[in-house]
Amino acid sequence: MTPFLHYLQPWEFSPAVVVFCLLASGVYLRGWRRCRHTEHAVGYWPLLSYLTGIVIIYLVMQTRFDYLSQHMLWIHRLQHLVLHHLGPFLMMLGAPWNVLPQGIPARFSASVLMPLWRSVPIQMLYRLLQNVLVAPLLFVGLIYFWLQPGVHFDAMLSASRYQLMNWSMLIDALLFWWLILDFRPRHVAGRLGYGTRIVILTLIVPPQVLIGAHMALAKVSLYPVYNVCGRAWPISPLVDQQIAGLITWIPASMMSVIGVLLVLRHWISAEREASLPAPVVS
Repeated sequence: MTPFLHYLQPWEFSPAVVVFCLLASGVYLRGWRRCRHTEHAVGYWPLLSYLTGIVIIYLVMQTRFDYLSQHMLWIHRLQHLVLHHLGPFLMMLGAPWNVLPQGIPARFSASVLMPLWRSVPIQMLYRLLQNVLVAPLLFVGLIYFWLQPGVHFDAMLSASRYQLMNWSMLIDALLFWWLILDFRPRHVAGRLGYGTRIVILTLIVPPQVLIGAHMALAKVSLYPVYNVCGRAWPISPLVDQQIAGLITWIPASMMSVIGVLLVLRHWISAEREASLPAPVVS
């Protein structure tokens, strides 16, 4: 077996990750084919973006990358950059709100999903998590929570807490980027204004910069758990931590910048469409 294929083998097989990736891609592909000739048609670039997001999520959770993330702090932060930023961001660029409903079997949707979705507890939870104040606080708060040295130490030495950490970052990111990048018409319930999205994306940058800078500029090792686990490569704890801090500081913040640019693009496009004269009906 070549080293590359060896690297792609699961480190710790997770049925949940496999099921998530297969369902997310399978339902999307079915919906993408079914809506190709409708008003909700989605092109090849959104399809590629969505599938790329799923692939990189799979790679960081289900290959030997996951082993490295448990033995190198900077790899761990790279893993969370994918789970909490890049992967879900790319999936949302595929406009799943238009495609996924078309991919779910109608009978299953009518008998199971819709009654569950309309239930009071689910609606209350969804509205809470998608609240304009709660969503950004939760997005940044999870980063801070899991990077507390004591919490991080316990999570990295417990298989169940480690899985909880990764899944919480992924699920929160899917909800957050869905909220920010949902560019359906204004009448859709829960849709944020463009200005509000820009404010949210701007506000989540400073806390990420602060914690990234704190990690990168610290003079002592803040995460001794990697000394306990053993580092995969022979670099010093401070260098490992500095690289991890830079990953938390710069690429994560740049995702917000890219998000702002996308929101501005759609905002300008919407304003242009609104300024066009209404068609004359003869």
